[in-house]
Amino acid sequence: MENARELLFLGLLFVACVGAVETYSNEGFLNGNVSTYPYFEFNVPRNVTTAVGQTAFLHCRVEQLGDKAVSWIRKRDLHILTAGILTYTSDQRFQVIRPDKSDNWTLQIKFPQLRDSGVYECQVNTEPKMSLPFRLNVIEAKARILEASDLHVKAGSLVTLTCVINQGPHDLGTVFWYKGSEIIQPAQPHVNDADTVSRVTVQNQWTDGLTSRLHITSAHLSDSGNYSCVPTIAAPTSVNVHVINGEHPAAMQHGNKNTAPLSLSLHCTLVYSISVFIIKHIR
Repeated sequence: MENARELLFLGLLFVACVGAVETYSNEGFLNGNVSTYPYFEFNVPRNVTTAVGQTAFLHCRVEQLGDKAVSWIRKRDLHILTAGILTYTSDQRFQVIRPDKSDNWTLQIKFPQLRDSGVYECQVNTEPKMSLPFRLNVIEAKARILEASDLHVKAGSLVTLTCVINQGPHDLGTVFWYKGSEIIQPAQPHVNDADTVSRVTVQNQWTDGLTSRLHITSAHLSDSGNYSCVPTIAAPTSVNVHVINGEHPAAMQHGNKNTAPLSLSLHCTLVYSISVFIIKHIR
């Protein structure tokens, strides 16, 4: 009787073990796989910076997705932006990009604005739910010209305008210079005019920021006007350049030098006269 009970117990234990093995096999713990459960690829940028108006991309990679679905959620209001390849917002700037049979589910945000900054979550509808946060930083890159907003230069001198963009994403684009509404395109010397040097040149330098210098050699009176630095990813800025004949700055400087001494002389004369008048009346 006792042996029969032991055999029954061993039989039930065997059945339980077989059931556990089948469960683990279905979940992918055997047959050479660690797991068939979905998981995120963490080797992707999760703190993304872009400029206002420059398309942003948040790359979410999910391995072994199986029959599960990927959604993108805006954290601040828990708004579902996309589910699968479908868009669930009326804001057409948001779209998910997923190449056929790819593990990448990329949220594309066109023409981002400052208000779009914040946390976005890539979610998988497992139980419990899986989510991976991404932070989007939308900044307003600003260009500035280092010279005065109204620049006076002598005819024949060298004019240099320096435009700097210090804040922005890694890809700062490039810069175009305009005089009025006309784009400045430095003339290239003709092959037969090797000794000819263009009076107008542009030099762009990418380091921690973007620096663009416009050089005008031997400035002419006709070079006067409004000059604009127009970056591809930042707000433009401009200065007014006034090219004047050589004698004008000297005349203006001469006038400024004479005005102060003359005013001081009149003041001293007036004080002396009043002092003499008071002394006479005291006596």
